[in-house]
Amino acid sequence: MRIVIALGGNALLLRGDRPDGDVQRANVVRVATAVAPLAHEHDLVVTHGNGPQIDLLAEESTTDPELSAPYPLDLLTAQTQGMIGSLLARALHDALPGRPIAALVTHTVVRADDPAFARPTTPVGPSYPHELARAFARTRGWHIAEDGRGGWRRVVPGPSPRRILETETVRDLLSGGTLVVCSGGGGVCVTGDGGVLDGVEAVVDKDLAAARLAQDVGADFLLVLTDVPNVYDGYGTPGRRAVLDATPSGLRAGHYAEDTMGPKAEAAARFVAGTGCLAAIGALDAAYEIVHGRSGTLVRPDLTAG
Repeated sequence: MRIVIALGGNALLLRGDRPDGDVQRANVVRVATAVAPLAHEHDLVVTHGNGPQIDLLAEESTTDPELSAPYPLDLLTAQTQGMIGSLLARALHDALPGRPIAALVTHTVVRADDPAFARPTTPVGPSYPHELARAFARTRGWHIAEDGRGGWRRVVPGPSPRRILETETVRDLLSGGTLVVCSGGGGVCVTGDGGVLDGVEAVVDKDLAAARLAQDVGADFLLVLTDVPNVYDGYGTPGRRAVLDATPSGLRAGHYAEDTMGPKAEAAARFVAGTGCLAAIGALDAAYEIVHGRSGTLVRPDLTAG
């Protein structure tokens, strides 16, 4: 079976962790330990988030006195893909002796006229006091929004992924038995499909990019791994209820929070609706059990009348 695994943004930096290199190296061993049993039985593509890492690089780039302007987001995303890809490749190499491992910098093509460019909502970088954020908005053309914790952050568009530019390369590597790490942080966001590629100041949601990649490489299963055991209705309330079995229409009717479970639910819904295959959402440490139906939220096709 061909499985695309979408690692949550906190796989390498748990909530509350310092963003130190040693912390990330230790956490990536946990990822490799969870993924390795599946690699013995299936062809795998591993995608990953980059939220904490790109926020750190964005802050460093913004404050670097040697730069006339901060690095654009396409280059920052590429940097995080290289760093996280290397950490994952090394840990997986140790966990899977003899298995070919490849980490790719990949590009996600989006439409230049995607409606998301008119509504920037994805936060990037650190939180600033209001006056400093307003100054950045004036001098750098940033859009800013409150972060809910008394600060203000830059927000950028989150366009929908049309395709992953390196899809055929991923297919070729999988056919040769290689475990592929790619599409980190949703991929380097570019426009110009069929022509000159231009990096854009935008961030593609990592789970939606994983769903697009999974569909295009002919995956049989999309596995979305996070830090909760399954999807919950009423999450954060006394009446929360575990959702163990769902369909695309059921997930979309759940209206999950856009900054937590919402994109994961939509990614699973898109993949299952588009392929008729299965997806699941659950905890990293239960990856093997989720694929074998013993944990997580299983997402199956909607039943049709016939």
